[in-house]
Amino acid sequence: MKRLLLYGLTFILLSSFVQSDEEVIYPPFYHDSFSPGETIEYRLFFSIFTVGKAKSIIRNEIYTINGRPSYKIDVFGKTSGLIDWIAQVDDQFGAYLDTASLLPHQSYRNLKEGRYRRNEIVRYDHRTRMIEVKELDQETRKFKEPEYFYSPKRYMFDMFGGLMIMRSVDFDKMQVNDTISTDAFLEDTFYTFKTVYRGKEVIKTKLGKFRAIVLAPIMPDNDLFEEGEDAIKVWLSDDKNKIPLVVKAEMFIGHAGFEILSFSGLKNPVSSYVQ
Repeated sequence: MKRLLLYGLTFILLSSFVQSDEEVIYPPFYHDSFSPGETIEYRLFFSIFTVGKAKSIIRNEIYTINGRPSYKIDVFGKTSGLIDWIAQVDDQFGAYLDTASLLPHQSYRNLKEGRYRRNEIVRYDHRTRMIEVKELDQETRKFKEPEYFYSPKRYMFDMFGGLMIMRSVDFDKMQVNDTISTDAFLEDTFYTFKTVYRGKEVIKTKLGKFRAIVLAPIMPDNDLFEEGEDAIKVWLSDDKNKIPLVVKAEMFIGHAGFEILSFSGLKNPVSSYVQ
């Protein structure tokens, strides 16, 4: 009986250490703004013209990746009409995010932009802080030898995890012009993305008017977007869902972005409509 009791105590102690280790690697991040089943559709625009449509989906199923429960998010974007004759785009992005921490376990990109093609799979090992990138050879249609990158930060996100973090922030506790920083990995580069909270305003969309949270991501030096803190602006619904309503980017050749067309499967009631 004493030996059984000793074994039992040992098991409990070991279990507690394992749980503590898991929480260090995947620290819980409270989020209540989205859930499986969410679907949002957008129109893509350039200047005053609609040039395509996009859709984001949080799959209903909870997947197990790296032994952890994970959300699966997919985003599809495709040009249409006359723009297809000029520069056809048919992109698909996706990621598996840890349901507790929102850290990415795996992501992918399948890009078709004019003659440009890129197909890649990225795997994150948050225990070793190693990131594996596998790119498809467009001629052989086989994956090249993977590249490995060591993350300089303990908690490294991708673009999906970064967006979901933004959707989970309590902006009522922030001051206008406060900055949120997120460490993220894209292609072969580590970034510290900074986003400035610009306050709240009412924005008009194809679905009507919404009270919105206004964000301004600060872009690194690039050849595509105008310089300045407001080169890109993001409007999230000012309710518990914080769904992206509009994104507008000022580019050297005009402005482009996307605007919400429809939504379904939201976790919370939409209370940001303006009558």
